[in-house]
Amino acid sequence: MEMASTFVSEYITKQQANYLSRAVNLAPGQKSAMNGFFREDLLDSVRNLPDFAQMAAVTFNQVVVSHQPITSALLFHELIHVEQYRQLGGVKNFADLYVSGFLAGGGYDSIPLEINAYSLGSRFESDPGVPFSVESEVASFLSSSRN
Repeated sequence: MEMASTFVSEYITKQQANYLSRAVNLAPGQKSAMNGFFREDLLDSVRNLPDFAQMAAVTFNQVVVSHQPITSALLFHELIHVEQYRQLGGVKNFADLYVSGFLAGGGYDSIPLEINAYSLGSRFESDPGVPFSVESEVASFLSSSRN
């Protein structure tokens, strides 16, 4: 597993560097829709690059690459991953947890980081007018998954 997570970590870092120069800050409307859910400094640090083949979107640390117009729901999901990267201390720890979750569960749908993102995303989509702290929710999830 160590070799796989090292490879994934290196891939994420290279992709982030590759896309960063072409990525742009979140638009004011995107930031406004996410305000109250995410820390302001996180929203300010995220970059978006709309166009990544075969996936709705993928997040390389703080760079969100979207293959389709980025809806509030898709942006919310990807920002959860940015928060996960932040709380896990960066790419290496995120990759370790992502790969171990994939291998333990046998596929994408069993990755705990994705389960967390989809769960919080469903909560957002059910009532986007009622903010909650994604930072706190991710911290709680990570704390419970480590015990």
